[in-house]
Amino acid sequence: MVRNGYDVAVIGAGVFGAWTAYHFQRAGAKVALLDRHGPANSRASSGGESRIIRMGYGPDDLYTRSAQASLRLWLDFFDQIAPGQIAHDPLQRLFHRTGVLWLAREDDTYSEATLGTLQRNKVRFERLDQNALHRRYPQLEIGPTFWGLLEPDSGVLMARQSVRAVVSQAVKIGATYFREEVLAPAGKGKLKTISTTEGTTIEAGQFVFACGPWLPKVFPALIGNLIHVTRQEVFFLSLPTGRQASAWSTTPVWIDFNDLVYAMPDVDGRGFKIALDAHGPLFDPDEGERLPTAIGVAAMRRYLAERVPSLKDQPILEARVCQYENTSNGDFLIDLHPDFENVWLVGGGSGHGFKHGPVVGRYVKALIAGDGVVEPRFTLATKGTWRQRQVF
Repeated sequence: MVRNGYDVAVIGAGVFGAWTAYHFQRAGAKVALLDRHGPANSRASSGGESRIIRMGYGPDDLYTRSAQASLRLWLDFFDQIAPGQIAHDPLQRLFHRTGVLWLAREDDTYSEATLGTLQRNKVRFERLDQNALHRRYPQLEIGPTFWGLLEPDSGVLMARQSVRAVVSQAVKIGATYFREEVLAPAGKGKLKTISTTEGTTIEAGQFVFACGPWLPKVFPALIGNLIHVTRQEVFFLSLPTGRQASAWSTTPVWIDFNDLVYAMPDVDGRGFKIALDAHGPLFDPDEGERLPTAIGVAAMRRYLAERVPSLKDQPILEARVCQYENTSNGDFLIDLHPDFENVWLVGGGSGHGFKHGPVVGRYVKALIAGDGVVEPRFTLATKGTWRQRQVF
């Protein structure tokens, strides 16, 4: 079957693809959106239940400003689809303003740089000394050299539900969604059509491949060695009951980049969420088993024994295995394919990309429309085969 006349075909209905399709459709383009497993499916990097949205990025104003704009776009979108929901219905919220707490050490240059970046960009924050941390968060074993940086307006996005809401809204205003697998394009010059394994042919003027961990598989010769897909384990633990339970009701998200750990409060009934942010082993999103390892469980419990003793023996309620698609330094990859004049590559979320979905989609739309300013850090030319993460 041939489907003709699309202005843009977006391949991949994760957060980058969903927002790209939505922005184009809202601007009046005719959009086709394709994903073989469905929006925010369990294989996708956008497929988990929750993601942090924070403003802090060390000295990196680029991502701080992007996160600020993205939060506004997320909240505007949520209010558009369900006015008042954010404020009034905790069971239906797609954003939870839990606050985000950075745990820092003495002479912690990254956290100090984050403080400066937040100041420059007028992000509301509090710097908390040791006494304030102990007083507010007695459940955390802070240690004598720690101080804290709290972003009170940041929090948790309900990832899977949010991506599906963006796709649903794009379809509602006119986009066409296909649950089909797209075959890799061949040739050079101007691509006219793409084909799916189900026999559908899609004709479009522009093609955006926002395939997450599958992007290196679709274009192995070009970026197979430039994006490294790694296995990441996430755990949800039961919370203590009785006298200790009340302390957890106001716990923010916290980030400890010195130990490469992040954690979230129980915002959706799945329990306390914790994950080690260090890059795991290489992982195939199609063939890889998504079960936690004994090594991962042990590492998680060692951290809890030091930082949150009351949780170290709590039962695991659920576990997830997702993946990061890491570029050489953690910057996104958003660029034109060098062999095609109308094929765009969008990926390299590198474990921190989810929050930026609205701004990434807007940026892609502007580039294709010809009125965007190219960000050199996102170009293909800046990507290497090494792995030396600089964006956290």
